[in-house]
Amino acid sequence: MKKLSWLNRFIYFVNSIIAFLLLCSYLLPYISPQTFPLLSLLSLLVPVLILANLAFVLYWLIKLRKQFLISLIVLLIGFTTVTSFFRISEKQVILNDDLKVMSYNVRLFNLYNWKPESSDSIRKNIVEFVHEKSPDIVCFQEFVNDYSGSFKYKYRFVNSKNADNKRIRFGQAIYSKFKIINSGSINFKSNTNNAIYADIVKEKDTFRVYNVHLESLKIQLDQENLGEEDSEKLRKRLQTKFGKQVDQVNLLLENEKNSPYKTIICGDFNNTAFSWVYNQLKGDKNDAFVEAGDGFGKSYDYFLPARIDFILPNEAFTVNNFKNYFVDYSDHYPIMTRLQLQ
Repeated sequence: MKKLSWLNRFIYFVNSIIAFLLLCSYLLPYISPQTFPLLSLLSLLVPVLILANLAFVLYWLIKLRKQFLISLIVLLIGFTTVTSFFRISEKQVILNDDLKVMSYNVRLFNLYNWKPESSDSIRKNIVEFVHEKSPDIVCFQEFVNDYSGSFKYKYRFVNSKNADNKRIRFGQAIYSKFKIINSGSINFKSNTNNAIYADIVKEKDTFRVYNVHLESLKIQLDQENLGEEDSEKLRKRLQTKFGKQVDQVNLLLENEKNSPYKTIICGDFNNTAFSWVYNQLKGDKNDAFVEAGDGFGKSYDYFLPARIDFILPNEAFTVNNFKNYFVDYSDHYPIMTRLQLQ
């Protein structure tokens, strides 16, 4: 077999770096982001690393070169990571008595005009969408308190705080068709982020639903200047943001540990399925997308197939179906699953 040309040697060098980074990323779910905040950025890049390694495999196969093995081996080592990134077929078990649970970050109903439509128009669209899909339980993040009466559900728990400018109160909300017998707030040390919960009774079963909105990392990888000076600022900012996420996750897990009921965790994690945050919150629960979704599961309007919104039921529930709805009313897309109580 002929030796590699200079161009292909360079391509193989790049390939080796990309494969090594993907290999390193497999360790991130087990390393607290407080330890290596810049390294934890890799969790946001895993989709790119997977796609790049797949591209290298195809490139070397077309060239009939054994160099395809380096990326193929790394992809096989992280098989569960790769399969959680993309699902081929949707599970479709639709029952009349299963539980429909939706999670949706509504971004304040466009109150600050991020989109050209008016806030009233966006709110109307979201209300109509939710009523059309008719989830039994819906968890909203970045929910404006003033709009709490817009959704026609018999039971609800809305927890809000004053924004920095004091103009509005917003936070999280849980709406339910079934009776809420208890509710509470975990009270993160943050101006806007929080987790709330509601204990809900469906027939003879009682379960706890958590609605989580973790600290935002405020990272735009397509815009971030990673020069030497800015990298230090980025490192400090990430250390602070990741530190808050770690504290918030620990508070939520402590509450869940003391819950007398089976649990479902829903919400905007502001982190990916390849992160320590996700790994801690998932524990031995199921990821509804992994169990029953298809495609990339993209839940955030970004140039990468970013999945940062999750529904994680514990093993007391069977996941029958999962859907992403690509409606353009927020910077997040609503997700919904159908669950069957065992």
